[in-house]
Amino acid sequence: MTSPADVPHLTPNQINALVVLMVEARRLTNVELKELAGFTLTGKDNRKLVDLGLVDTDKSRRTFAHELTDEGWRVARQLHTTVPPKQGGSTTRSLFVVLSNLHRSLDRLRVSHGDFFKQTGATAPPAGESRHDAPAPAAAPAAAVEVEALVRSAYRDLATAPGAWVGLADVRDRLADTDRAALDAALRAMVGREDVRIIPVANTKSLTARDRAAAVRIGNEDNHALAIGPA
Repeated sequence: MTSPADVPHLTPNQINALVVLMVEARRLTNVELKELAGFTLTGKDNRKLVDLGLVDTDKSRRTFAHELTDEGWRVARQLHTTVPPKQGGSTTRSLFVVLSNLHRSLDRLRVSHGDFFKQTGATAPPAGESRHDAPAPAAAPAAAVEVEALVRSAYRDLATAPGAWVGLADVRDRLADTDRAALDAALRAMVGREDVRIIPVANTKSLTARDRAAAVRIGNEDNHALAIGPA
């Protein structure tokens, strides 16, 4: 089990709020929360999640609007590793079963929670509504192709076999002369390629400062490892 230092003790309502905000992957007003899940995030529940740094609440509008912070995403991904609160009953326990199976399936598929739940197309929030969904600056098309070629070349040099995992820290070392923004844009573009997988490291405690510094932000997660080739 994850220690209390990693996942704080939360009430069933607080857990429900984190889960709904995760699966919607966008800022939600209390009106939307009520329509989607039958509850609003107010009072002590809201105050605790904000104080813990898990939720960012915009109180400038008539109906409060809430969004997961980076720490909120981390905790939401790890909820299934903790003991469900007893006061939640069978409903909360069932939710934890779903979260556990979801985590196992995404890990097997090498898909991050952020990528799985991210809003696309017409369901995406308006520009500027969510800092997590703001598109990253893209490199010029020609430059992007060149940088992707450099990434693939560096990967071939580092990988023990096609499809093997390579740390992004090692890739960045090989491409030290490449502009960071251009490299990040190329990595994000490569996620859409059929033969490319870029994932976060599940055991964050194993990450070094070098690994964290080399991570690329995709969706709502920092990603640390790259694989190119058959899964």
